[in-house]
Order: sequence, then structure tokens, then C-alpha cells
Amino acid sequence: MSDDARTVPEPTVLVERRGRLGVMTLNRPRAINALDHAMVDAVSAALGAWADDDAIAAVLVTGAGDRGLCAGGDVVGMYRSAVDGTGAAAAFWRAEYRMNAAIARYPKPYVAFMDGIVLGGGVGISAHGSHRIVTERTRIGMPETGIGFVPDVGGTRLLAHAPGELGTHAALTGGMFSGADAIALGMADAFVPSERLPGLAVALETAGTAADVEAAIAAAAETPPPAELLAQRGWIDAAYAGDDVAAILGRLRDGEEAARAAGAVIETRSPTALAVTLRALRVAALDPTLDDTLRRDYRVGLRALGWPDFAEGIRAQVIDKDRSPRWRPASLADVDPAVVDAAFAPVDPELDLGPRPS
Repeated sequence: MSDDARTVPEPTVLVERRGRLGVMTLNRPRAINALDHAMVDAVSAALGAWADDDAIAAVLVTGAGDRGLCAGGDVVGMYRSAVDGTGAAAAFWRAEYRMNAAIARYPKPYVAFMDGIVLGGGVGISAHGSHRIVTERTRIGMPETGIGFVPDVGGTRLLAHAPGELGTHAALTGGMFSGADAIALGMADAFVPSERLPGLAVALETAGTAADVEAAIAAAAETPPPAELLAQRGWIDAAYAGDDVAAILGRLRDGEEAARAAGAVIETRSPTALAVTLRALRVAALDPTLDDTLRRDYRVGLRALGWPDFAEGIRAQVIDKDRSPRWRPASLADVDPAVVDAAFAPVDPELDLGPRPS
């Protein structure tokens, strides 16, 4: 074998057929399979090819390596786009959100192995599917407020429909939660021990119908452990009610120890991102469809590119890793309501998600 042949990189998405199962393996394990534009295009192409292929009865998305399904989107690329003023981030979001919509609409069982880390864009590529599998290793979250951004990929819709105010707690803190918590939030369906995932994948290869897929999952699944989030729902529902982040923080500061800890975390997040996130959650709760939420995500994302906090948050967490972002403004009291309003204003052109299937 020549030196050139040995240095050809592997595809960043491995697409293969295994019996009646189409398998997409996100293949950037060193980056915990963080999504870039080429990966989104590869997933979209595979889904499109299999949608009308009678030889494929179901699809599976999983992640290479042992760290997780997907750690989110390519935030370094987004940082460069924000700093340089290029359209790369907008183009990525257009492709990613179209993929998210396609997953939600998919005409065949879409199975996601949400093992290990599942953050941001990893939620988008999994939690909109029809069969969402978590394990004892799952750590799921929408951490965007910590980088001066807002939960996207339709995440605000998922969180807005969580029981009570659990989704508000998850969104504002940007915390990571267990597989059992993911089920409690409505972001996952079944708990399967990680050691059983290979066997479940093999069983799915011969599943010819949606009922076969459900039976295979049921055979591998077990009752999840208790969800810590549900045990805390009393103080969470009381503290996070309403549309005012400052009022929420006030109730958290006056609450029990867990509430005070949550408040301390929220106080480290971008004030602008917190204000826009809470508004986005409340509006998403009223959206008729995921498409409506994704179009709003696109609007907010384009506006966030111009916020100083977006580039600063990525710098602090990912580029320089000093974990000391300097938010502008630094306090909720100084967030301009006009900036919050502008985040939701129409854009031209709006995000085109294509016609919904009849």
C-alpha cells in the first residue's frame, strides 16, 4: 500500500446497509462526533436515499468511539464565521435544520443510540427521531447559554413541552442530565444498558416493520433508574414560572440548596442569551409544528452572530479555554429589550424547510 493510500482519511459519516437496516455512524470520535456541514449533508443524503428504498425498513444513527453520540455542532467554525463575518454559520444552520425537519418527518423508524454525550446538535440529530434510546452512560444537554447562544435545532420546542418547568431549568442552566432524566424531559423513549446496544443493532437488521423495531427495542430495554429531575420538580416548577429571568433568579436564590445551586450556575451564563432563551421557550410552547420552531431558531441564530457574547462565549469555552467569558452586557438589568425583540424578527429569506408531507 502506498503512503498516499494509508493517509486517506475515513469518511466523517459511515453510511452502510446491514440487512434491512440503514446505519449512519458519526465518525469524528476525537471531537465526540461534533457535526460539521459535510456530516450534515452526508446524513441528509443517506436519509433521502433510504426514504423510498423498500429494501431499507429502518435507520439507525450512532456515534463512533466510546465518548458519545455527538457533542453538538462545529462551534469553532461558528466562531470563525462570527468573527470574520462570513455566511458559513448561516449555511450550516440551514442545512442542519433541514436535516432536523427531515428526521422528524421521516417515513420509517428512525432509531438513535443516545449513548454517552449528547449535546446541542446531538440532540437535534437524535431527539426528533421516532425511537430514542438512552443508556446509563447518557449525558444530555442544551448548553448554549454558556457560550452566549440559545438552544437551537428545535431544542426549545422539546424543552417547552417537558413536564412543568423542567425544560426551563434545563435550558437556562445549560446543564447535563442522565438518560433517565432525558426520558422524564420527553427527549428519549427507552432505556437500554449500553452493553446491549450491539445486540439491539443486530436485531434491528432483520426488523421488517415498525412493530418489529418496537419489539426489538422492548426486548433490550429495561426500566430506567429514578430520574433526579422528577424528584426536584416541586421547587423547579415553583422557581421557573413566568417570563422574567430576574424574577426566576430571585426565587432560586431564596430557595432550597439545589435551587440556590441552579441560580449560581445561571448567574454565570450570558444575560442576553438567558433573556432570549426564556422568550424562545415560551413562544415555542405555542408552535403548531417543529418547522415553526426551526424557522425561529434560524432567525435567532443569525441575530446571535452579531452579539458580542456569542464569539466571546466560544472563545472562553473552546478557543482559549479560560472559562472566564466577559459578557456584554454583564447583567440582566442591562439587557436591551430591543435586542431581545430583534432576535425574533423576520429575516429575508426565511428558512426553507420544503413542503411538509401530506
